Formats: sequence, C-alpha cells, structure tokens
Amino acid sequence: MVPPPAPAHPDVGALCREVGGRLVGDPDVVVTSVAQDSRRVGPGALFCCIRGERHDGHDHATGAVAAGAVALLVEHELTVDVPQVVVADVRAVVGPAAALVLGRPAERLRTVGVTGTNGKTTVVTLVGHLVDRCGGTADVVGTLTGARTTPEASDLQERIARDVDAGVEVVALEVSSHALVLGRVDGIRFDVAAFTNLGVDHLDFHGSVEEYFAAKASLFTPDRCRRAVVWVGDPWGRRLAEAVEAEGAVELVRVSFADALERTWDGREWRWVWRDRPVSLARPGEHDVANALVACEILVALGHDPAAVAAAVSGAPGVPGRFERVDDRVGDPELPVVVVDFAHTPDALASALAAGRRLVGPGGRLVVVFGCGGDRDATKRPQMGGVVARLADVAYLCDDNPRSEDPAEIRRQVLAGVPSELRSAVVEVGDRRAAIRDAVAATGQGDVVVIAGKGHETGQTAAGVTVPFDDRVVAVDELRARSERGGGR
Repeated sequence: MVPPPAPAHPDVGALCREVGGRLVGDPDVVVTSVAQDSRRVGPGALFCCIRGERHDGHDHATGAVAAGAVALLVEHELTVDVPQVVVADVRAVVGPAAALVLGRPAERLRTVGVTGTNGKTTVVTLVGHLVDRCGGTADVVGTLTGARTTPEASDLQERIARDVDAGVEVVALEVSSHALVLGRVDGIRFDVAAFTNLGVDHLDFHGSVEEYFAAKASLFTPDRCRRAVVWVGDPWGRRLAEAVEAEGAVELVRVSFADALERTWDGREWRWVWRDRPVSLARPGEHDVANALVACEILVALGHDPAAVAAAVSGAPGVPGRFERVDDRVGDPELPVVVVDFAHTPDALASALAAGRRLVGPGGRLVVVFGCGGDRDATKRPQMGGVVARLADVAYLCDDNPRSEDPAEIRRQVLAGVPSELRSAVVEVGDRRAAIRDAVAATGQGDVVVIAGKGHETGQTAAGVTVPFDDRVVAVDELRARSERGGGR
C-alpha cells in the first residue's frame, strides 16, 4: 500500500530538526523548495550553500536571498536577514532536507538504484522497458537523461516528486560512486539496489580500488536499501554479496550466468532459460545477457511475475550509444558493420570487442577506433591500450575528450600499455574524425568497426572548448562517402 504523503512545505524549525542543525533566526518561516544553484532559486526556496572545488555557495547567498530564498543551509553564519540552519557539512544533508520539503516523494513509489562500473545505463533502461511491458509505468534516470549520471540531491528529489504527481510507479536510477560519496541519493531508501560489476575507473576521485568499492558497497546497507540484487559473476560482486549476507539486514539475490541455462548465441540473438522460461535478446554482447539477468531479478524483487518478465525481454530496445549499430542506416552490403559504444574502461572495452568479434564475417577483421578522456583516471589508459592490442586486429588510437590535458600525452600513456610486438597493429591518428574515416575506408564486407569511448555523447571537449561531435553522425557520414566511392578494402 502506498503510504500517505508526508507533510510538505515544512517550516525552518522542522528542517533544522531533520538535519540536526543549529537554527539562527525565525523557526516559523515556511520553505517550499530547495536549490543548490543560486541561479535556480525562486520565492520560498531554501538555498544550500555548498563548498565546491571552484565555487563556494556561501559567496552566492546574498544573491540567492535577493532572488527569493527565505532560508539558508550553511556551514557558518552569514550576515543576511533570513533564517539559517548551520550544519557541519551542507552537502551531506541536502538530500534529507529536500526530501522533507517535497513530502518524501521516494516513499510514494518504488525506487531502484543500480550501481557498478559498467552496465548501469543498460540495466536501468531494461528495467524501465520491463516495467512498462509488465503493465506499469517507470521513469529512467541516468547518463542519458542529464548532465550527471546521478542528479544532485535537490534535483533528484524534485524529479521524483514530479514522477509521483504524474502517477509513475517505479523510478530506475543510475547511482554513481560519486553520488554515493557526495550524498546525492541521501534521503532515499531504495526498494531494490543492484550491483553490476567493478572495474578500473574514477581512481582520480577515490584514490584506490578499495575506496572505489567501498563507495559502491555503501548503497547496500539497510539504511539505503531493502533488497539487493548482486551480480556475482564478478569477484567484487561475490565479495559484496558475502558482506550483505553476513550483515543479514538486507534481502539478497545473487545473480550469475548459472541463472541463464542453455545459453547460446545463434548469430542473431542470445537464447537461454531463466526460471524455467525461455528468454531471447538480440544483442551480441555476453555482458548484455548479464545485464538482462540483473534487470529481470530486479523486476521479480519488485513483485512482477517471472513469466511476464521473461516474455518482455525479447522486445527490449537498444540503448543509445551502447553497441549501437549505424551501418544499417546506409544499407550498402559492401560496407563493414560499424557500431558505436560508450566503452571507456578496460573491462567495458574488452566486452565490446568480444561482442564485435561475434559479428565478424569469414575472413573479416575486428577494427577499433578508441581513445581516453582527459582529466579523468589515468591509470586505465595503458590498460586500454593493452586490451585493444590483445583483442582487435587493427586499432586506431585517437582523441576522446582531452579536456584540459595534452592529447598527445594521453595517447602516449595509452601506447605505453601496448606490447612492442603488437605496436604495428595500433595506428595513432589523433583527430577522431580522421580516425573514423580511415577505419571505414580500410574495411569492407565481413569486417566490424567498433568506435568506442563516447557512445551517445554529442560533443568533444578540448582546451576548454566543446564542439559538436557525435560518433554516430560522423560514422554515417563516412560510411555514405565510402559507399559513394565504391571499392572494397
């Protein structure tokens, strides 16, 4: 049964009690919204003064008050004429504060949080599809829906509140490790939390793999979730499952390939038996089977009938930028198969190339276009070089999003992971468009080209400037030019 709505629009005194703060000023002022960005403040807002890497929200408090903020959440008192709630860490309490102001919307529907290095987007998209096919309504929130994988706490609570008003029954949310550390999902106790895997990523933020894992694992505590669905085909997943089971406070479901009986790839789709029911999925990646198994168990944990869930998998739509095939937009049989994939970690790249290998025709080659982003975890760069050298026949190393870094230095670090005896198979191009053009021009029928790293992204950032760039659009342009020129590889 859906609980009755919690009282919304509390006064500042109630807010202060909720977050354990110290009140300065009138406790009876009513708050109607919460904002972390001073540019989004409106009348009746609580403005949260967060200290960031580049900006301190306290410096924008006066402007927020002028824009209509009626109260502030601060870490030290300010000389402004509105009530202030003083706490040790503003970021840590924004979620609970926003939840209170908006009437605790996450308690009015079902919530699913999916974390892991790879597969989050695919799993939440599958969950949304399965809920819809099983007769429910879902909102999917993540990489494809906003600037951040997981929205800031106040934005997330606001979105869930809108979902409640719209009659949405399930919110499926990608939960990043950053979000867990920075409190973006605080104020939500997920009905189901799911873990996909753990690889090398974000060590620039977390410092070590152990800290990265600890951030992910923090989602699976009883104050953050009721049920856990954990992929144990991953060693970190097995470790997580053991910890959850030892704690004993969260209902646990282990998922692995053992749940996909008679698993086979017939050249067009995967087929397997799950809970005594046939399932099929028209995607070549074995990791897609893993993602589908996790999504199916999430649906069962939400109370859906396994028979309906199994039947719904076969119609699952593709996910933008996740092994998205683009050569079929041109329709020339002499062209190579070309797919665009978001793979930007060693494990994800290995999975994408394994999927691509399944599509290579007789005598064909597997070709990859890839790079590594700047201002991100640099430890994975040589590992990605090693992956393509081991799994692809030819690789074109180009720029991804260099951001503020020297693109040539990023490429040098990638090449450092390529064994000397395989170096001749890696062509350093730099310019991404030129790399895609060269890969398409050098391939033909029977070959597969995997363009990895940017997926659904529609821009490329270098030296502080972002220009339009969509791997899918560029690839189609080059395929059409290649078709018009004619000739094989």
